[in-house]
Amino acid sequence: MSTFSIFLILIIVVCLLLVLVIMVQNPKGGGLSSSFGGGGNQVVGGVKKTGDFLDKSTWTLATLLIVLILLSNVALKGSLGTNESKLLQGDDIETTVPESLPEALPTTDEAAPVNNEE
Repeated sequence: MSTFSIFLILIIVVCLLLVLVIMVQNPKGGGLSSSFGGGGNQVVGGVKKTGDFLDKSTWTLATLLIVLILLSNVALKGSLGTNESKLLQGDDIETTVPESLPEALPTTDEAAPVNNEE
């Protein structure tokens, strides 16, 4: 298994975790943290920390995703070897020149079969 494949698997796992963390949050300030406290000003121990945890985990996973994408790009370039073309080296190019030119192609009148079956 190449390093690029490992990075690809890690990227997929981080993406799934990021989707899960984002879906748990509520864009209007509710979400998981408000369901424990009833949505009012009442703060039960750890409810505010749930919102902070979800916020920090979102930023952490997003940063990790960007870093993994950049590292996978480096791993992909490293696994491809040299980026130079063999045509630019000139050593492996075979030049074939025909020994004689082909005869003139027949014109359309000569090439078309004549049907004289009347």
